[in-house]
Amino acid sequence: MSTNAASHLSPAYPDRAPWGTAGKLRAWQQAALDEYLRREPRDFLAVATPGAGKTTFALRIATELLDRHIVQQITVVAPTEHLKHQWSEAAKKVGIGIDPTYSGSSGGTSRDYTGIAVTYAGVAAHPMLHRSRVENRRTLVILDEIHHAGDALAWGDAISEAFEPAARRLALTGTPFRSDIAQIPFVGYAPDAEGIRRSVADYSYGYGAALADGVVRPVIFLSYAGQMRWRTKAGDEIAASLGEPMTQDAVSQAWRTALDPAGNWMQAVLRAADKRLTEVRKAVSDAGALVIATDHFAARAYAKMLRDITGQSPTVVLSDDPKASSKIEKFSEGEDRWMVAVRMVSEGVDVPRLAVGVYATSISTPLFFAQAVGRFVRARRRGETASVFLPSVPMLVQFANELELQRDHILDRKKRDDDMWSEEEDLLADANAEKNETDLGEFKFEALESEATFDRVMFDGGEYGLAAEAGSADEADYLGIPGLLEPEHVRTLLQKRQTRQIARQRGQQAPDGAVPNLPAQERPVVSHQQLLSLRKELHTLVGAWHHQSGLPHGVIHNDLRRSCGGPPAAQATAVELRARIDKVRAWAAGREKQR
Repeated sequence: MSTNAASHLSPAYPDRAPWGTAGKLRAWQQAALDEYLRREPRDFLAVATPGAGKTTFALRIATELLDRHIVQQITVVAPTEHLKHQWSEAAKKVGIGIDPTYSGSSGGTSRDYTGIAVTYAGVAAHPMLHRSRVENRRTLVILDEIHHAGDALAWGDAISEAFEPAARRLALTGTPFRSDIAQIPFVGYAPDAEGIRRSVADYSYGYGAALADGVVRPVIFLSYAGQMRWRTKAGDEIAASLGEPMTQDAVSQAWRTALDPAGNWMQAVLRAADKRLTEVRKAVSDAGALVIATDHFAARAYAKMLRDITGQSPTVVLSDDPKASSKIEKFSEGEDRWMVAVRMVSEGVDVPRLAVGVYATSISTPLFFAQAVGRFVRARRRGETASVFLPSVPMLVQFANELELQRDHILDRKKRDDDMWSEEEDLLADANAEKNETDLGEFKFEALESEATFDRVMFDGGEYGLAAEAGSADEADYLGIPGLLEPEHVRTLLQKRQTRQIARQRGQQAPDGAVPNLPAQERPVVSHQQLLSLRKELHTLVGAWHHQSGLPHGVIHNDLRRSCGGPPAAQATAVELRARIDKVRAWAAGREKQR
């Protein structure tokens, strides 16, 4: 064991590093290491985007502390059983023996090991055992994905009790912090300008910085809308378009209808995602794809769909399968096209060849969304991009557009019903649980029909494309973006595809290589902030007109579409949104009557 060995661990372990970085620490890893060694703190929190190389950074610190005899042993605390073994394999490469099979019932481990790897649940089951271990020998405790220490009050208390005497504690996380207000052990908090306490990282390396450094892949998000129909518990049949403005309950039910395996929506989206994978594999021959499903029933149904589409049986990973870890490892090392999993592949599990994803779960927290997207951003070579398919659900679209935002854990925050950071459906603890998830809410219904339509592409803060039928030439244009491209070339191609789509819808021929050349007021707005602002203004005015007229929101939106033309608000252009804003203002001012 030596620091020299640690310095030669790939910065992107368990995969090779991207171009030009093998054999040395990445710039952020070196800067964070220098900061750690300069300060020699007892507690250190490193926040780094998934795929940045937190494992390599932590093991380099471990070797430094062991070589300097500052600590005598290591304890790694990870969220899942699979990650315990992943840490053990990584540590072995730098000469540190970590026992991933240690349990409270055994009470000891072989002298061949320098440390152990346990889960947060394991520590919660035997906190005093772990306290005794760190009291008897100077210990570095590595807390991987530290936000799990707050999954339950008992877990947080157990982590505090077990590791309070530790000589050193290194906390790691790669996702936005929790949305509840339970304080996380060994994380520092400081008041902001408004007196609200926020978590304070000792070193941060976000997705935006990692993208600029070429450490992670850029992500192309392809969202799909469509017509949904379901029957309520009262026997009423409801039809709605996914992506249209509606109540939170209606969004939830439309979303669930889209994900229902019996409908056509998932069939169309999986077929589109497989076409995208085929395009990517022309340049990246071993590229793989992952469907993140809600429960076991859906996972098996999606696997059957993929078998029918591709002629190949996908790898299916279920949370209660004792062979889950070996299946993930086999898929990671192979060249099979598809894997279907029930959430457990959403965090920390490294399958670097994953390049295409389908977000087929109803989980709606920013924490889980960031973890899920993190499975696809690990760069291996220059020019790789990731493609993630998702439903046109407002909060998912917002998460996708805000992927680069750095978030801290906020205490003292008042909970609001409409706050997307609120504890919706108690998913804070549930989002990462390895269990079958079948209950999407207390409201029971029967999904009747679902049809998918291509909605838009989101990339680098911009939105491209207009609504198109699944399987159409317009959709194929966006699915056919080459798999190896620099980000600036992706933007240029998306602009060209959009221009061609607009020309096609107008019955015109777009010249090859053309970019939008329309009057300023008719140019497609590619800034998602502008579109979000216009949609918000429209929804505010519709709400005000609802209170004045007594008409339901849906009736008002439908009348606006009849009067002004165009698709639902979620798919409308800036010109169409402004026209509807002017129309509803005219109604409110009495200049026109609503028809």
